[in-house]
Amino acid sequence: MEGWVMSVAEGAYQRVSKDRLREDITETGKFGEVVTEQGHGRTVLTGTEANRQAREYFIDRLEAAGLDVRVDAVGNIVGRWVPESADPTAPAIACGSHIDSVPEGGIFDGVLGVYSGLEAVRALQEAGIELDRPIEVVCFTEEEGARFSNGVLGSSVASDQRSVEEALELEDDDGVTLESALDDIGFRGSGRLDASEWDSWLELHVEQGERLQDAGAAVGIVSAITGTIRCSVEIQGEADHSGCTAMADRTDALTAASELVLEVESATKDVVAKNGETVVGTVGKLDVSPNAINVVPGRAELGIDIRDIQYGPMEEIVGRVQDCLSELEAERGVGTTFERPYDIAPSKMSDRCNAALQKAVSTIGASALDLHSGAGHDTMHIASVTDTGMLFAPSHGGFSHSPREWTDWDSCATATRVLAAGLADLAHD
Repeated sequence: MEGWVMSVAEGAYQRVSKDRLREDITETGKFGEVVTEQGHGRTVLTGTEANRQAREYFIDRLEAAGLDVRVDAVGNIVGRWVPESADPTAPAIACGSHIDSVPEGGIFDGVLGVYSGLEAVRALQEAGIELDRPIEVVCFTEEEGARFSNGVLGSSVASDQRSVEEALELEDDDGVTLESALDDIGFRGSGRLDASEWDSWLELHVEQGERLQDAGAAVGIVSAITGTIRCSVEIQGEADHSGCTAMADRTDALTAASELVLEVESATKDVVAKNGETVVGTVGKLDVSPNAINVVPGRAELGIDIRDIQYGPMEEIVGRVQDCLSELEAERGVGTTFERPYDIAPSKMSDRCNAALQKAVSTIGASALDLHSGAGHDTMHIASVTDTGMLFAPSHGGFSHSPREWTDWDSCATATRVLAAGLADLAHD
């Protein structure tokens, strides 16, 4: 087996084309292109014209490589390759990511994962490697959550965490449903992609941090993906004239909210001291009403994001948030509401998939760093229904969700070679 893996790695090394991969990524970067002073920006929201163009280009590239393409009811795209040596009824090895973006995002986030999967297949085709299982290359819908959801929508449907019907009913800020938007661009297909039917899943993504760059490592092998709890809080005070309302007579929603913001920071630091630096807590959204300089704030709405690779520490921070709200009601006389609309447990990558990636790194002669992912990815949903592995490529300067996002083309190609060898290993019984 070791000799077989070595030959696969060598074949992948020789056949992966950096130029072909670069062409696919840069061409995709032209759809929704945003003019910026630095870097290369793109805005590709689900169901927009730019999204249609990016999807059609991807399908063209899949078909040019001889893959059979299907689109499911929520717009997930799958290209399937069945090698002549493979059993077409065997559970497939799948890989991929997404091609939607945040507003004014970069050209690598998600796109590298989709096209590295396709390039890995092309390399294996050209190398003539005999495999026992089909390989599928997948593009999930609405991973970023920039228009219809909190994110990872397509993979939530594929992993049966959300129904097709529920997903299609989601609306953007203008009341347009996902169903309508997909119809408009011709990408509401049929059926449901079922990730539980896959033998395993691999995703290559840019790191979105500087750990690989600092360590001088060619790739990162992900041990776990952080869980995420998002809380929505409303604090109701009383709007009053800033000049005519004595300090003792005020019920200021913003000062109460300020205490909560500081409590999130304090609670998270306390949990970090006990559990380690994988725990993070952020108040990233604050809306104040009526938001006038001469009015005591009457209402404040906050969005809280809590993440860790263990569930318990996140729950502890949520508990501190709820305790703080009770204290604010008692001591400041405000009313509060608390909701928890987004709750995803941490996901551990499978030993089998990570062993395949480690073996690929070793045989290719690359350097690797074991690390966790602080960002959410489609893989965290897929991990609930099949074995998963995740690979990172270095991010120059750690920039992400920004036109300054950059991963060197040599790094893209090296990570793709590791992916190709990992896929081949998993696809060989």
